[in-house]
Amino acid sequence: MPGSAHLGPFLTESVISRTSLAFPSSEPFADLNNTNNNTNCTYKEDFKRILLPAVYTLVLLLGLPLNAVVILKIWRTRPNLSRNNIYMLNLAIADFLYVTSLPLLIYNYGSRDYWPFGELTCKLVRFQFYSNLHGSILFLTCISVQRYVGICHPLAMWHKRGGRKMAWRVCGAVWLLVIALCAPTFHFAETGIQRNRTVCYDLSTPARSVDYYPYGMALTCLGFVLPFLGVMVCYCRMAQILCRPVSYRGVSMATGEKRDKAVKMIIVVAAVFCISFLPFHFTKTVYMMVRSIQGMPCTTRNLFSVIYKSTRPFASMNSFLDPILFYFTQPRYRQSTRRFVLRV
Repeated sequence: MPGSAHLGPFLTESVISRTSLAFPSSEPFADLNNTNNNTNCTYKEDFKRILLPAVYTLVLLLGLPLNAVVILKIWRTRPNLSRNNIYMLNLAIADFLYVTSLPLLIYNYGSRDYWPFGELTCKLVRFQFYSNLHGSILFLTCISVQRYVGICHPLAMWHKRGGRKMAWRVCGAVWLLVIALCAPTFHFAETGIQRNRTVCYDLSTPARSVDYYPYGMALTCLGFVLPFLGVMVCYCRMAQILCRPVSYRGVSMATGEKRDKAVKMIIVVAAVFCISFLPFHFTKTVYMMVRSIQGMPCTTRNLFSVIYKSTRPFASMNSFLDPILFYFTQPRYRQSTRRFVLRV
């Protein structure tokens, strides 16, 4: 074509300039319209560099001292621990263990998903996240059931048998159940190469998204849906009892102080479930469904990935919301904290 020799450099520069404008120079080309293979879809997740490190830093700064104080407060009274405090102690331990893993995640997301800590550490961090999440749900369920029995069946003897030993056995069973539910995380979570850097995948690698789906749904149902329904049933029944007069059928159902504690616990636990657990599990379920469907457009998978990963910080917030539950349900703890603040 005449003049093509003169136009060649100009056309080359034009193509290069348009390519550099369309895609960030730090990331390779991402085929957002690909519909053939889930593994060829590269997500646009720059928002994580700001959102996740900021929220995780806040959770670390609040959750570490709050849970440490709760553990020390409860442990100091260990000869006279109530069953409720035994559950709170295990809940605080689960939160404390999770918070200790956050510095690695803060570095990871602040470095554009770069994971230099090895595959074993990747698996361990993901296991810590999900074991804390579902451990918190189950221990909050134990606390709710314990309070339900005290309010709705105050004279029943069956729940008083065993006392503290029974509570410790229940906690041991919860830990074993959590380990069993979250153990497959070590199988699915692994490192990989994305955007020319090592990353630590959250659920599984894209190539194993179909294999992960049955396990992910089972984990959601057993680790969240069933406990959540149980807690809601307990709270509805407690609300019916607490709305009755103090004396019902000749039996004092609850003193004013006991009612106040029960109402506060209902409000705080409901807030923890609604803020931390419900949005995360709902968006996670939808995201698992979308990414497991072969032929789903990459733009759709990217959209639901952003929505799901935007709720991850809410799931982490239970690590400092749980100590607030302890604060509101323990008058002695509030009084000692108030005296400490006044002394300072």
